[in-house]
Amino acid sequence: MRHLLTGFEFSSDEYLQVLELAKDMKENPAKYSTNLAGKTVVTLFEKPSLRTRVTFEAGMYRLGGHSIYLDQKNGEFGHRESVKDYACNMSRWVNGIVARVFLHSTLQELVKYGTVPVVNALCDLYHPCQAFADFQTIREHYSDLSKVKLAYLGDGNNVTNSLLIAGAKLGTDVTCVCPKGSGPDVQVYEAACEVAKHTGAKLKVTDSVEDINGFDVAYTDTWVSMGDDTPLDKVKARFMPYQINQQLLDKTGIRHVLHCQPAHREYEITSEVMDGPSSLIYDEGENRMHAHMAVLSTLLNQE
Repeated sequence: MRHLLTGFEFSSDEYLQVLELAKDMKENPAKYSTNLAGKTVVTLFEKPSLRTRVTFEAGMYRLGGHSIYLDQKNGEFGHRESVKDYACNMSRWVNGIVARVFLHSTLQELVKYGTVPVVNALCDLYHPCQAFADFQTIREHYSDLSKVKLAYLGDGNNVTNSLLIAGAKLGTDVTCVCPKGSGPDVQVYEAACEVAKHTGAKLKVTDSVEDINGFDVAYTDTWVSMGDDTPLDKVKARFMPYQINQQLLDKTGIRHVLHCQPAHREYEITSEVMDGPSSLIYDEGENRMHAHMAVLSTLLNQE
């Protein structure tokens, strides 16, 4: 039984296979129209969602399967009913569980007690499906990922962690440029660095924008993660030096820009860049669907 909780579960070759499958699904959708015929996934969401929910549901439909959405109007998983009972019951009815949760431990419980594949659609530590879509998008412009230099700017979070893992697996250099004290998870970074030793990827965490001169792709995310009620204006002074704007692109020579969305325009990224020729952001959003389809097909068609 295979799951996708962190991204570490996939070898470098398997990571590339998923990206190649996503590419083919995008180019030849009819070829996969019955790939998951007769199969059902449940999507459990503790957090609000636009792209994640729509792309998983649309992806299942395009593969000939069915998706059932459950939100958490009754509170977090484990309050009204234990996570164990959720997992045991769902495993009797569906072929897979896609879960967007507050805590990574919730996903681990779903795996522990369930008997179907579990897909992490976002948690406090990881966002692996987003990273698949990100690197699918990068690969559409850079055929050799081992020659790409990717810069992440802003608050180190679950997206940052997953970019480090994916970069390590694929041999892509990833530098995280964050204010001191706001970098990615240390344990995730160290684990990714161990993987990078075998693929040649160079991973780095710094607070200096000067370290990304000559990079290819810049990536950013909101300065305040979902569930944090801190007003953006309260952190603006701390993070504004890491804003992606045209001046940064001109200075560094960076050609392409990514953002996992939702974006706060004029905070972590300017509208000039988001709507400009360097932006791959809406391609990236579209590729969420194709990446999710590839992940679901890989996990739900295990022999």
